[in-house]
Amino acid sequence: MGLDRRTVVGLMASASLIPGAALSANKDISVLTDPWTGPYGGVPPFDKAKLEDFEKAFETAMEAQRAEIRAITVVRSMPTFENTIVALETSGAAMERVGAIYWVWMGGLSSPEFQDVSQRLSPKLAAFGDEIMQNEALFQRIKSVYARRAELNLTPEQDRLLWLTYDNFVRSGADLSPEAKARVAEINKELSVLFNQFSNNLLHDEEQVLYVTRAELEGLSEGFIASAAKAATDAGKDGLYAIQNTRSAMEPVTTFAHDRALREKVWRTYVNRGDNGDAYDNNEIIRKILKLRFERAQLRGYTTHAHWRLENAMAKTPEAATALMESVWPAAVGRVKEEVADMQAIADQENAGLTIEPWDYRYYAEKVRKARYDLDENEIKPYLQLHKLVEGMFWAATETFGFTFTKVDTVPAPKGAKFQHDIGFVHKPSDTVPVFHEDVTVHEVSRNGKIVGLFYFDPYARKGKRSGAWMNAYRSQSKVTGETLPLVSNNSNFIEAAPGEPILISWDDATTLFHEFGHAIHGLSSNVTYASLAGTAVARDYVEFPSQVNERWLSTSEVLSRFALHHESNAPLPPALLEKINKAATFNQGFGTVEYLSAALIDMKLHLAGGADIDPDAFERETLEAIGMPKEIVMRHRTPQFAHVFSSDGYSAGYYSYLWADTLSADAAEAFTEAGGFYDKAVAQKLFDHVLSVGNTVDPAEAYRAFRGRDADPAALMRARGFA
Repeated sequence: MGLDRRTVVGLMASASLIPGAALSANKDISVLTDPWTGPYGGVPPFDKAKLEDFEKAFETAMEAQRAEIRAITVVRSMPTFENTIVALETSGAAMERVGAIYWVWMGGLSSPEFQDVSQRLSPKLAAFGDEIMQNEALFQRIKSVYARRAELNLTPEQDRLLWLTYDNFVRSGADLSPEAKARVAEINKELSVLFNQFSNNLLHDEEQVLYVTRAELEGLSEGFIASAAKAATDAGKDGLYAIQNTRSAMEPVTTFAHDRALREKVWRTYVNRGDNGDAYDNNEIIRKILKLRFERAQLRGYTTHAHWRLENAMAKTPEAATALMESVWPAAVGRVKEEVADMQAIADQENAGLTIEPWDYRYYAEKVRKARYDLDENEIKPYLQLHKLVEGMFWAATETFGFTFTKVDTVPAPKGAKFQHDIGFVHKPSDTVPVFHEDVTVHEVSRNGKIVGLFYFDPYARKGKRSGAWMNAYRSQSKVTGETLPLVSNNSNFIEAAPGEPILISWDDATTLFHEFGHAIHGLSSNVTYASLAGTAVARDYVEFPSQVNERWLSTSEVLSRFALHHESNAPLPPALLEKINKAATFNQGFGTVEYLSAALIDMKLHLAGGADIDPDAFERETLEAIGMPKEIVMRHRTPQFAHVFSSDGYSAGYYSYLWADTLSADAAEAFTEAGGFYDKAVAQKLFDHVLSVGNTVDPAEAYRAFRGRDADPAALMRARGFA
């Protein structure tokens, strides 16, 4: 989540500002605006940042960047790549620094006080972005350089930066009439406020907790029950058990709780986030967002918002993205019918007297898995200790790509020993790095004996933290003003265990852990000159490819035999159990694919609906019925809680990206298996050289062909999901 880095958040100060100079005499403000100090080329001063300083800090940073932009536009000499494109690229250092901390607050520390601040700041930041993108003098200089690009003797990376800069300005409306520019700017301000309201409403609903009795939790693991007891006690509800409104709590309850009424209650609470007809209902906000996006797309000369969004993606058009989704949909729905029939048969054998409903799906799927593969997730979970799996994902990155991870001290220090992952890691106490919460740990990352960045890890759910899992880049890698190390983070919402107990997670959560770490590896592998092209700054339907490939290392015998250790006996996962896991690898793929794909189709169809006055609930219901959505499944993200799409422009008309990228990742996985396994050094080096390290310096289709020697084979996706 963040502003487009080529507009408001450049990297280093330039032009009229002296590099490294203080921007403000106000000591509190300067903590946020001034160059970062400390080890690793400077680190964010999370320990000194104050909420009340954000607004003034942004005002100071905006004035600084305005001065930098003026310095670019008043140059009398002919526009060149250096005095225009590089100058723009290296502008906005203060905005970058303030924004890095601000977006962490928004995702991980969103108190009511912060929400008040962000509600005021959102339209100001949107307006500032448009101020730069609509700066006529600046655009004319960019346009002049672009028109002469063939005669400038640029490197391929410089040529791509020039094209992306020009394209970004044009797509943002730099060529529009003054009237159209003004309206686009007004729309962007309105959208920024709506995005903020959507996020705050969703956060409100996600902070609602169900308190239940011990008897209602029969079937759940003792670890989960102990965690629920601790959470209730912490909330002053001794004797009860807290079920938090997160996926990491909902999935275990709907998978293992014998109490069907509890399963339904927890499921409904989760799937109705943002859709309760109260002051926090998101439907009207979504309606407004859709109309504004359509109007903005029309002003920019595009048929719909979806056409605008996909123009510079790998898919290029909504039609191409939709074609891929619709090619997979029938096979996925067909598999769901088979899965439901298997579940219903077991329910009938048990004389349960029920028809499978969405809150029954996971519960009876586990029974089918047990019957078919003699495999019970509760049999696997004792081996899935969070801290050991973190060690495992580090180990896999070391074995595959040569990274090493060294834990460093933090301020504030972690409270107690609740996340005991010091064991097994080299520890470096000489450098102390500030963090924004005591849950966060930090690792120094090296490759071939050279420090390449820092990895921050924020694992736990807490009040004020948005749900889900995501990767942040506090600072992107670059070389334009000297070697700048990337600082990246992974953020999760695991439920804390009771004191002294291990944190045991599900296989799905373990997969997500490795997925997000794939994004981190992408950011840490970057080796480019310009930050705008670094790491994960690639096409939306390409960025998920490296992270989806990284999921594959979780299920390798090398990781599981070393790091899937029983929390009581420390015994490794038995080979017989690993064999069962492998045999069941494509089990329940109908559910997983339909759950995701229905959300992706709704996203695309909403943004292809033109300027229609849409009732989101009715549109969702009627569209799902039209495409044959199985009644036993609900979308992975229902429309009123679809933060990917409605808390920013981020994945709007782009949630299909996961499927597009998984076509690449399935094909890439076969490159490893064809070579003998996921630790093949030659294939790993090609992936590193042609994908992970190049960022957006190469067209993604060309980058993939350089890695694989050909385009991806779509049939690999069907094989990976067991639909072949």
